[in-house]
Parts: sequence; structure tokens; C-alpha cells
Amino acid sequence: MRVRSWVAMGLLLCGGLVAACGDSTEASDTSGDDPLVVYSGREEEYVEELLDDFENDEGIDLEVRYGDSAELAATLLEEGDSTPADVFFSQDAGSLGAVSEDGLLGELDLETLERVDEQFRSPDGTWVGTSARVRVAAYNTDVLTSDELPDSINGFTDPGWKGRIGFPPGNSSFQASIAAMILLDGEDATRTFLEGLKANEPVTHFEDNEATTRAVADGEIDVGLVNHYYIYEVAREEGDIPVANHFFSGGDAGSLVNAAGIGVLEGTDQPEDAQALVEYLTGEPGQIYFPAELVEYPVVADYGTPEDLVPLDDIDEPDIDLSELGAMLAPAQQLLLEVGLL
Repeated sequence: MRVRSWVAMGLLLCGGLVAACGDSTEASDTSGDDPLVVYSGREEEYVEELLDDFENDEGIDLEVRYGDSAELAATLLEEGDSTPADVFFSQDAGSLGAVSEDGLLGELDLETLERVDEQFRSPDGTWVGTSARVRVAAYNTDVLTSDELPDSINGFTDPGWKGRIGFPPGNSSFQASIAAMILLDGEDATRTFLEGLKANEPVTHFEDNEATTRAVADGEIDVGLVNHYYIYEVAREEGDIPVANHFFSGGDAGSLVNAAGIGVLEGTDQPEDAQALVEYLTGEPGQIYFPAELVEYPVVADYGTPEDLVPLDDIDEPDIDLSELGAMLAPAQQLLLEVGLL
């Protein structure tokens, strides 16, 4: 399935164009110039403060339109050259890759690209990571120990996990993990995994990773398939919660190390302002903010791993080129639909 076929699927999931995908926050424009339009797949509650700091520090007004990354990518593909967006700030590399493959992203400044670890930037220089995250199984420590969880995500197809697992199938991070599985194991093996997961009657009504993690903490489910940082986000609001992260081994798709990232639309009429935002997020302000406030991994070597996190070097991640995820998102979504998880 080619990228264009993902447009119809993404818009079907979204129910409309970007206005229907999420809220729009427009900054006041004191300069008289048009604001820089950012399509953000990163949730407002997580990045609004950082984007406000950018406006104050750089004197550039932003109009931020929030939504799910996969849905926003589908919107960009539908809008094409007529999109009002100047910048795409995505929760995952797969959504950036899909937009890049369609030729909608321009090349970024070489100096900016080279400051970021090669693992977290596209080979063609059209997008760059801003922070990294690991897929995990967040589990309720009142019910389970880490030793009781499987070494591979495929272990959750065992009937013993029936009714005990949950995840948000419409979330772009979950879909990216399925795309990674297709790259590693092929479509047939991924279909078999999803069918086994579906047979175990997973709880899938969750809107996002945060809601899934809260359900683990509340005992609604024993295990949630999420990104690593959500246990810290929920604990920050709720206090101590009986939830810990389990990392898979053996280069398993369940331990995908993905990246949130950013790209500049080829047709922007504000390339300097757009580049300034890219530099801000990959420079000191962003690389301090993401680990300190969101407990995510920095993508620039000069900034250390938060003390609460397992170093990336210690995670047995799958050998995947993140730039290839975009081409696998449509097949991943198609499999989820055919199996009945979407």
C-alpha cells in the first residue's frame, strides 16, 4: 500500500481535516506578520510551555494546531502544497517519514542535523528528532513482577494474558510499533501477532498512552503497551503509583526506540522562522526541557540521560532505521483494521 492510500485511512480515523483532529491555539501577533503555523502531534499539555518560551525568547509568534500525529500527517498529505502549515512537530518518526516520502518536507540546516545523533534524523535531512522514547510494557506492581512478563511482546498472545492487557490502537506511537514489527518480522508474522492479541480480548477504549497508564495504576488492566515516560507523567499528577516499566529483550519490536521530531514544510514562506524553531527544540532549551519536564531522552550527546531512566545503551532495541517506518504505517493501519483492533 502506497503512502497516498494512507491519506484516506488517516482521514477516516480522524473524521475530517486538521480542525477536527485537535484544538487550535493561536498566539497573539504583535508584529503584524503572519504567525508560524505548527501542526503538533505532541499534546498541548506537554509542549505548550516550551513553545511559549520559544515565542518569548525568539519574538516569533506561533499558531499551533494540535492533533494525533498520524492524523495530522494524513491531513498534510491531503492538503499537499496548499497546506497552511509551516512546521510539522510529530510524536513519532513514522508520521514524519510518511510526509517526507511525499516530498512535502524541505531539507534542514546541516549544522542543526549534525548536532543530533544519527539514529534520530532522516538520511535525506528532511526531519530531525527532538527527543527519544522507548516502547515498554507498563505493569501493575501490586499484581506482577517483571520476571512474570514475557521477554518478547509476542508473549502477550499467550491465553494467560486474556483480558489483562490494554493499549490505544488509534495512537500513532502504537501504530509505529506495529510498523516496526512489519519491518522486522514481515506482514504475515505481524498479522499472526495481532490476531493472537485480539483473541486475548485486550482493553482498547483508551484515548492515549496516558489513559492506558492510568488504567494500569487503577487496576483496570495489569499491563499497558505505552511509551516509557507515561508512568512518570501520571505519577507527577497522582503521587506514587504501583506501575513500573518492563523492557523486552533480544532486539524485540516491543522495545522500539522511537523519536519525536520536527520537519519544515517545503512550501513555507517563513523558512528562517521555521528553522529557528527547529534549532530551539534541538538546542539547549529543548534538550534540557524534554528530559527535565517530560522524562524523555535527549537526542544530542551533550545532554545526559535523566537519572530515573535506563540508559539507551542498556536497552536491547530492534535494529530499525526510523526513516523506514513511514512506509509501513499504512500496512500497519490496514492490518489493525482487518484484525478488528481499529
